[in-house]
Amino acid sequence: MKILITGSDGMLGHDLIEVLKDNHELILTNSKSLDITDRNHVMDFIFENKPDIVINSAAYTNVDGCEENQETAFNVNGEGVRNLALGCRNIDCPLVHISTDYVFNGESTVPWVEDDEVGPISVYGKSKLKGEEAILEILDEFFIIRTAWLYGINGGNFPKTMLELAENHSEITVVYDEVGSPTYTLDLAKAISQLIETDYYGIYHITNSGSCSWCEFARYIFETAQKDVKVIPVTASEFARPAPRPHYSVLANKRWMDKGFKPLRNYKYAVKEYIELIK
Repeated sequence: MKILITGSDGMLGHDLIEVLKDNHELILTNSKSLDITDRNHVMDFIFENKPDIVINSAAYTNVDGCEENQETAFNVNGEGVRNLALGCRNIDCPLVHISTDYVFNGESTVPWVEDDEVGPISVYGKSKLKGEEAILEILDEFFIIRTAWLYGINGGNFPKTMLELAENHSEITVVYDEVGSPTYTLDLAKAISQLIETDYYGIYHITNSGSCSWCEFARYIFETAQKDVKVIPVTASEFARPAPRPHYSVLANKRWMDKGFKPLRNYKYAVKEYIELIK
């Protein structure tokens, strides 16, 4: 297949390239070569290149930054996705879009399934939901993939930050009342590579298996990396940040498994592999 990847220089984009490059022709773009907020450019670019499928891994993902730059958030995460959907409709090709656990309000006590009612509480979540809504309005053939707590080789992320802090701190405070599923971008990219070989269109939750709080995640990272750092649990309200976060955003990968795919490995195995790579 000829696959157009937006955000190819990002964390997930990096791993999508690694997973897909041997079996597919890749058209790689970033914000400089394809500004997804420029509708005319997007329409022309997709029409000229005629990909078989578009994977959108471009996004404004700075959750706190979105609160302070709302126009940018909605332009990139909402209108940008609308532009891609229009471009795909124009040449009749499917769109794969990466969305987020932040489209939910976090007030559940059981893992969220794909059909649960959405209700984002942050600008980031609201802007990402706008992107989902645009796809549902414009396209019949799409994969909306909600994922969570991403980390990978090519970019800043929670495990990397924790290990950097461990170099100069003997103790750190980490939030304990936000729970989710840490997801390795390489594992997500492999899942996407399987999904695009099908016509099982729709909304999917895809994360590594298992769940934890940020505090538990930090402790596991230090344990795995053999770092002697004391993790002090604090509440999200104590750890003041501009954007509210969902307290519980574990995603049940129901539709993924209903379609016969194997669950992604437990996050602990993935983190262990990742830490070995970046040591």
